[in-house]
Amino acid sequence: MLDPPDPTDAVWVFPSQLLTVEVLRRPVESTQYTSLAFGRRCREAGITPSMGSVGDAYDNAMAESFFATLECELLQRNRFRTRTEARVAVFDYLEGFYNRHRRHSALGQLSPADYERSHQPDYATT
Repeated sequence: MLDPPDPTDAVWVFPSQLLTVEVLRRPVESTQYTSLAFGRRCREAGITPSMGSVGDAYDNAMAESFFATLECELLQRNRFRTRTEARVAVFDYLEGFYNRHRRHSALGQLSPADYERSHQPDYATT
C-alpha cells in the first residue's frame, strides 16, 4: 500500500491548484478592493482583478444602478412561480416600462425612447 503524499513535499499539488477559475467578488469596502494587500492576495491566488478608473468604460456604476432599480421596482414587488414567468416579467418591465416610459436622471428626465427620438434627425424636413 502506498503512503499518502507528504503535503510539505515540493511536488505535492492540490487538484484545485490545477484549475483556472474566473471569479467575481464584490468587496465589503471599496478601499479593500484597491488595497495593496488585496492585490497581493489576488496575485498569490492566481486571480487577476479587473478594475477601471473613474469615468471609463470599465466603471460599472451604471450597471449597478440599473440592477438596483430592477430589483426595487420589479423583483422585490413580485413572486414568480417559474423561471419563465420571471423572464416574461423582466422582459415586460424592460420593454413595456423601463425603456419606453420610465424617466432617467442621466437622460435629462426623459425615457430612453424619448431621448432617442429627440436625437434622431428629422428626415421629413429634408
